[in-house]
Amino acid sequence: MTSSFLLIGQSNMAGRGFAHEVPAIVNESIQTLRNGHWQTMVEPIHNDKPAAGIGLASSFAAAWRLDHPDNTIGLIPAAEGGTSLDDWTVGGPLFDRAIAQAKLAQRSSAIQGILWHQGESDCQPERAQVYPEKLTVIIDAIRHQLALPTTPLIMGALGDFLPLGMHGKHFSNYPLVNKALETYAHNQPNCCYVTARGLTANPDGLHFNAQSLRLFGIRYYRAYSQKTHVPDPSPTENEILTSLYNRPLSKREEIFRLENSFATGKISIDAFQKALATLKEF
Repeated sequence: MTSSFLLIGQSNMAGRGFAHEVPAIVNESIQTLRNGHWQTMVEPIHNDKPAAGIGLASSFAAAWRLDHPDNTIGLIPAAEGGTSLDDWTVGGPLFDRAIAQAKLAQRSSAIQGILWHQGESDCQPERAQVYPEKLTVIIDAIRHQLALPTTPLIMGALGDFLPLGMHGKHFSNYPLVNKALETYAHNQPNCCYVTARGLTANPDGLHFNAQSLRLFGIRYYRAYSQKTHVPDPSPTENEILTSLYNRPLSKREEIFRLENSFATGKISIDAFQKALATLKEF
């Protein structure tokens, strides 16, 4: 059965990385839940906003596949950009949609983890102070409604670049949210905290760039696979990322990538047909 992961939080979970900055990840054993059924993953995984782009989940999934080469992983997109914990109130529309998506996924998969990234919208001191309490209510409700009492929860830090960006004046208190996330993770069973140290931003100074999100996904997987907090970057994370990019594609994956390039207008019909004919010769 497919092992699936719920993706939840705000824009840096949904992903705002620019696709042209990193190689695509193509793997027919990485699937995304769309319209109630599993489809081969294509980025962006989320479609919450027109700006949706590269997120951390694709490299997380590709790293998972290195350790599970004979199994399929499914990603359940449920993040929504610009949302605070108050927007994720239990019984509210975002919460209920995430639960509904997860329950659809549970019909044909086993949810093995919850990937959370959120907090930029809660950087005011008064919100950061009550962040752990509000988060506890939300996560407890997710676990209860999906019957996932011990499923690992992985959460990542906010970027250190936030005070320097175009909206920097709103993020001077971001360390309070990071501390709240870290405290929550250390006080809860089956929960791990992942550092964002050294990761960099898009020009807006608000969203992680594509390369950083690729590395963040590898850190999330390290936390998940080792069942441990990740307080420091790994010296091998760039090597792992390179191995993900250099993975040989199967013929079906090559055809899938080619078809996607044609469907999105990146190549002409003549180039598509010529390349397709060449692939089918081998």
